[in-house]
Amino acid sequence: MTTTQNSRPAPDESGGVPERPDTSGGTAAPLPSEAGHVSEKEARQVAEAARQSTWDRPSFGKELFLGRFRLDLINPWPGSDAADDARAEEFLEQFRAYLTTEVDGEAIERDARIPDEVFQGLGRLGAFGMKIDRAYGGLGLSNLQYCRALMLAGSVNPAISALLSAHQSIGVPQPLKMFGTAEQKQRFLPRLAAGEVSAFLLTEPDVGSDPARLATTAEPTEDGSGYRLNGVKLWATNGSVATLLVVMARVPAAEGRRGGITAFVVEGDAEGITVERRNAFLGLRGLENSVTRFHDVFVPTENVIGGEGKGLKIALTTLNTGRLSLPAMCVGAGKWSLNVAREWAAERVQWGRPVGEHEAVAQKLAFMAATTYGMETMLDLCCRLADDDRNDIRIEAALVKLYASEMAWRIADDLIQIRGGRGYETAESLSARGERPAAVEQLLRDLRINRIFEGSTEIMHLLIAREAVDAHLSVAGDIIDPDAGLGRKAKAGARAGAFYAKWLPTLAVGKGQRPTAYAEFGPLATHLRQVERASRKLARSTFYAMSRWQGRMERKQAFLGRVVDIGAELFAMAAVCVRAHAERDTRPQNLELADLFCRQARTRVDALFTALWDNTDSVDVAAAKRIVAGRYADLESGVVTPPADLPWVATWSPGPSSVPDVRRRIPPRE
Repeated sequence: MTTTQNSRPAPDESGGVPERPDTSGGTAAPLPSEAGHVSEKEARQVAEAARQSTWDRPSFGKELFLGRFRLDLINPWPGSDAADDARAEEFLEQFRAYLTTEVDGEAIERDARIPDEVFQGLGRLGAFGMKIDRAYGGLGLSNLQYCRALMLAGSVNPAISALLSAHQSIGVPQPLKMFGTAEQKQRFLPRLAAGEVSAFLLTEPDVGSDPARLATTAEPTEDGSGYRLNGVKLWATNGSVATLLVVMARVPAAEGRRGGITAFVVEGDAEGITVERRNAFLGLRGLENSVTRFHDVFVPTENVIGGEGKGLKIALTTLNTGRLSLPAMCVGAGKWSLNVAREWAAERVQWGRPVGEHEAVAQKLAFMAATTYGMETMLDLCCRLADDDRNDIRIEAALVKLYASEMAWRIADDLIQIRGGRGYETAESLSARGERPAAVEQLLRDLRINRIFEGSTEIMHLLIAREAVDAHLSVAGDIIDPDAGLGRKAKAGARAGAFYAKWLPTLAVGKGQRPTAYAEFGPLATHLRQVERASRKLARSTFYAMSRWQGRMERKQAFLGRVVDIGAELFAMAAVCVRAHAERDTRPQNLELADLFCRQARTRVDALFTALWDNTDSVDVAAAKRIVAGRYADLESGVVTPPADLPWVATWSPGPSSVPDVRRRIPPRE
C-alpha cells in the first residue's frame, strides 16, 4: 500500500508526495526514464522508497493501531522548558500587540494582498525567524509556541499564517535546519530570520500525488559546477514574493551519478525564473501563490540539499513537524467560532428564549466547544512530543492534521447555521448596516483549503493507513507480493505465523476490561477503558481485513479511511483525558469538556466500527465505473457545463516564458 501527499500549496484533490522518508541512507528507487510515462509499479517504488521504514523511537499512534494502548507514552502530560516559555511569551505579547494595532485583516481580504508594510513589520518583530535557531538570528521558538503564534496571526487574517508557515514549516528554513550543511545554514538562515521570504516548489501542472512523474529537470553542467533547471511549478505558496526557493527537480541518472529527485536552494531573482501568474482561490485571498517557470536556471552545486536523489526524503521529513502548522490554524478557527457562537446564542432571542437554549442549537454549541478542546489538546500534545525529540510523531502529526482540518470545517459550517443569514452575509455588509462585522462566511472559505493543503483528506487516510498496517506488511509482504516466488512466500509465511501467534492473543483481553483500571483518572477512567478496548478491537478488525483481502487491501480505501478515523478519535480521547487530569486543580472545568468530548467521540467511534463491515463500498465503486464510462450522462443534461474546448490540465513547455513576470517586489526589510 503506497500513498503520496501534497506539501502545501496545492489545491489538488489528490494530494502530493510520499509521507515520510527513510533517513537511514538506503538506496532510493530509481525514477523512470520518462516522467509522465510511468507504470503503477514504478510509481509505487518511488513513493515507497521515500517512506521511512524503520521505527527507532516510540510512537503512541503506532502502538494504538496495533491494539497496544501505551498510555505511559503520553502520561504524565509532557512539560516544557520554563525559560523558553517565558522568552516566547514576551514575543507573543509583542506579536499580539502588533497584529491588533497595525494589521487590518479586513483590508487584506478586500484588497486580496498583504501590504508591504506588514511584511516589513513582521520582519522587524522576527516573525519570519520563529523556527530558526537563535544562533542564526532567529527566535528559536518551540513547536508549541510557534503554533500559538500562527493561531494569533490566523485570527486576524489566515493569509498571514499561511505566509509565515509556508515560509518556515516547509520553506527553506526547515529543510536546511534538518539536512543543510553548516555553510548552507550560515549563508541562508540569517537572511531568512531577518525577513526574507522563502517558498517550496514541488507541485507541477500535471503532477500532484504521483512524484514519479515529476517533470522539472536539473541537468548537470559539463564542468560540474552546477545544474540547469527547466520546468514549471504550480501552486507555490509565497512564490510571487519569495527571494529564496526550495525546488524539487529530477537529476538524470548516469554512470557514477545517482540522480533522482533532488532538493535545491534557488535564489528567487536568478536569471531564467519567471513568475507567470499569481493564482486566486476560493479563500485565503491574501495568499501569494504562483505559477513559476524555470528556463535554464543555473544553480551551483553547493546549493544541493542533502545530496542527489534525497529530495523526496527531505521534503517529507520536514512535514512531520511542519504539518502541525495547519491544525494550529484550525484550532484558532475553532476558538474564534466558539466565541462568536457563544455570544450570539446568548444574545439572540427567538420564540421568547435565547437561541442557545433551543436543543437544535445547543447540540451545535456542545459539539463546537468539545471539539475545539479536543483539537487543541491533540495539537498541544503533538507539539510537546515533537519538542521532546524522543518520539516518532509521524502518525500523530498526520492524525491531528487530518482530524483538525475536518472538524474545523464542521465547526465553521455549524457557526454559519447558528448565525443564519448573518453567517452568509459578508463582514463588510454587516458593518455597513451597523452590526458587528463577524467574518463567518470568510472563515468557511479560508478553512476549506486545509482539507487539501499538505495532503488531502483522502491521501492522509491512505498515508496513515500505510503506517497503521506496516507491521502486517512487514511480516506478510512476500505472501501478498505477486512477484515473489514460492521460496520467498514460504519464508514470509513462517515469519507471519510466528508474529501472529505472539500478537493475536494480546488482542483478546486487556486492561480496559477491569472495572478499576485507570482509577486515578476519576470520572474519566471509563473513557480510557473504552479507548483500550476499542484499540484492541481496531487491531483485530485490521487483521481480519488483511486476512480477507491480502494484496487487495490497498484498494479498500473506504475501509482504511474508517480505520484511520477510529484511530484519530481514540488518540483524541486519550489526549483529552490525560490533559484534563493533569490540569484538574488549575482548570477543573476542563474535566467537563473532556467528558463531553469523549461521550461525543464514542458515538462517532461506534458508528465507524459498524460501517467497517456494513456499508455500500463495493456498490459505490461499481457505480462509479459506470458513471465515468458515461452510462448516466443524460443525467447531466439541462445545464450549461464548462467549455469543452479547454483541457482540464494545462499543457506547458520547458522553454522561456512568453508572459511578463508578475512577481511582487517587496521593499528591503529594515
